This record gives sequence, structure tokens and C-alpha cells, in this order.
Amino acid sequence: MPKVSSVVVPYAAYLRVYEPLGAFPEPERSHWTRYARRPERPSYQDELRRSLADLLPTPPVAVPVHESSDAFVAEVGGVVCVCPWRTRLRGWQALGELADELPAPVLDAALPPLVRHQAAQDYERWLARNPDARPWIRTATWQVPLNWFVLVSDEERRYEKGTAEVPPLLRYRTPMVQARRRVARGLRTLRDTVEEGPLIDGLVDVGRWLEEFHPRSLVELDYGGLVHVLPAGELEGDHSAADVAVGIEALRRGDGAAAGEAYGRLVERWRSVRDRRSAN
Repeated sequence: MPKVSSVVVPYAAYLRVYEPLGAFPEPERSHWTRYARRPERPSYQDELRRSLADLLPTPPVAVPVHESSDAFVAEVGGVVCVCPWRTRLRGWQALGELADELPAPVLDAALPPLVRHQAAQDYERWLARNPDARPWIRTATWQVPLNWFVLVSDEERRYEKGTAEVPPLLRYRTPMVQARRRVARGLRTLRDTVEEGPLIDGLVDVGRWLEEFHPRSLVELDYGGLVHVLPAGELEGDHSAADVAVGIEALRRGDGAAAGEAYGRLVERWRSVRDRRSAN
């Protein structure tokens, strides 16, 4: 695991899919095979810092000019799996969502309309040549979407406090087949017990995304930079996946009170994280 950098970007959490090398066509498979053998590889913090550095020139670089050749690597049951960064594709997609995230004056100051327009045109042309493209990574800022927790279980949680040399870590990893099964079960319960809304919509969307990948893939929910802004005590006591599972099971049993208590714990926990966003 890489050492802590002097510059930490704290606000992003991630949902990643690692696919086995056999899922990639040549010559990409050979590239990732060689890449996975490297003794040292960049971290998610390196990826974020590179993206932020592109915003410093005048005019800013809204989306990388070239696609990244980096990836995250994991071994699952002796099988090497990789999660390509695909920063260019993700940059285009994030750019399309910024209008809903930032006030127009702030957005125009950070990324002038001409820069955004050019990036949108580039994306349209690229997408015409790559209609089936999809990212291996989803990013959320100052939160972990509740629908992500449906994919994992508390038993798959890994928490490390960290040291002066190694950053803290909070993540979940689960086989793709388990993640898909939990999405299906969760959707059945939610549709039977609550009205259509953001939680169901988000779960449908993430379920469709998971269907795009190899069935022997690994799904990872990583708190990412959020571990740098949350106190160790809060991280250690954060069992959001368990609360989501308890809430859904309570709904299935028709126990509205228990479901409400689980939801209340989640709301309170993640409100404190969003409050830090407002403070920044």
C-alpha cells in the first residue's frame, strides 16, 4: 500500500469493478498482464491529484487529452483482476453532471463554457466510435450512496486505522455474483414495500451497470479519501452496510419501526459527512 502523500484529496469514495484478465480482448489483455506485474502502481490519490492538476492551466483541461493506461489490481482466488482507470471517459461523464452540482457562476469560473462545449463535442465524437463504452469505476463526493451498500455485507468489511506511514482504509469487497444477487433481492423488497424514489432508481441503475461485466469479477466499495476527514472513532463504528441490510430485512418482515431506526442511523451518520462538505 502506498505511503500517505503530503497532499491528500479527501472527498471522493468509489465503487469499482475488477475484471479477470481473460475478460479483456487483445492487445489490452497483454497490456494489463504486464501492468499487473509492476512492483509499484499509482494509488487513487495519485489519480485524483492528476485530474486536479489539469484544472490549473489557463484554459483548464476539462478532460484528459489521452486515456489513462493505469489500473487498480486485485487477486481473487488466485486470479488476477484489473480495474482500468479510464479517466478520460469518466471525466466526460462527470463533466455532464456538473451543471446539477455547482451554481452556474462557480461552474463558469472553474470551467468556462467554451471549454465545456469543446469537451462535449469531443465526447460525442468519441462515443459514436465507442457506443458500448462504460467505466469500471463510479465516484461519489462527500458521501457513499446508500444503494452501494446493498451490494455488500458487513462480513466483507475491512477497516484499518492506519499509521504515520500508511493511510487508514475502509472498504468492502464481494464477488460479482453476490453483488447481483443482493441487488435483485433488495429491489424486490423495496418495490413491494416503498414508493418509487431515489433509492430504488439508484439501485436499478447500479444493477444495470453490474450486468455489463464478467460474472467472475470483484466488486469493491471503497471509502477512498473520506477516511481522511472522518475521525477514527466514527470510521471504526461505521457499519452502514449492516444498517442497510437490517433496514431492508425489516421492510421485508413488515417491521416499519425497525426499518425506521436503521434508516435514522444512516441519515445521522451521513449528515455529518455532508456537513463537512458545506464547511469546505
